Amino acid sequence: MKNKETAIRSIVNTAVEVFANTFSNRHISQVSNPDGVINSKRNNCFMSALGEDFMIYSALSRSFDSSLGSMLETIGRNIARLSYRVLDDIDSILLPAQDQYIRNLISSYDRRDEYPKVSHYDSFTAIIPKVTDSYRQVHKTDNFFCDDSSGTYYIIELKAGGDLDNKKAKSEKSEILREYFMLRNKIAMSSDKASNVKIFFATAYNRYGEGHEWKQERVLQYFSREELLIGRDYWNFICKSDKGFEIITDQYNKSAWKIREAISNIKAAYHV
Repeated sequence: MKNKETAIRSIVNTAVEVFANTFSNRHISQVSNPDGVINSKRNNCFMSALGEDFMIYSALSRSFDSSLGSMLETIGRNIARLSYRVLDDIDSILLPAQDQYIRNLISSYDRRDEYPKVSHYDSFTAIIPKVTDSYRQVHKTDNFFCDDSSGTYYIIELKAGGDLDNKKAKSEKSEILREYFMLRNKIAMSSDKASNVKIFFATAYNRYGEGHEWKQERVLQYFSREELLIGRDYWNFICKSDKGFEIITDQYNKSAWKIREAISNIKAAYHV
């Protein structure tokens, strides 16, 4: 575990350093650009009147959030390589009966006739025809792992920002169920040793605070509790260790000075 911890810490530290350099270089390079992220805010008299510090942080906030989310997802995938086989897409078939079943299931969640359960889909079977060319699809999946030691595939919908837009919960569950059935079909048509498929909705942190119940009601209308990897649970899964979250957050806190320095450099470049 010690070697693995060292590797995890190295991944986090490197990702933070790359993030800090990329973030600062991007915004410093726009100092003379009137259409740059920060200068465009300066042209808003209603924003600039609130002070330079507020204006800078307001301008950087949206850019920072999206960039941070990408960094956390990259960290997750790179750490997962230490314990899992990381895959890029699902090239398989989706049968009409399965597609219709997904539509019916989601409709039942819409009406609240059913509360989400794994048993709703893992017990559904469909006969695969001999000719399948017309049913073939390719789905790009960012968080698709295989644990060869247990013969289990994992498809994870990660929202690094900590939650899922309520309006998107329905479409996300429909999409991940399509990927689930496509992967099961692929396994059924091959000699793949892995035979089990699990799907999860995950967040990089608990928006309600670690140790508190995660209770985004709209998401829970479509995802069951056993399909959730929230904050600590996600990082422990990725690290395949019950100490994963502590290792990652400890190293991030140690490396975060690089991001703080990057922000200071940006402010200095804009004479704030």
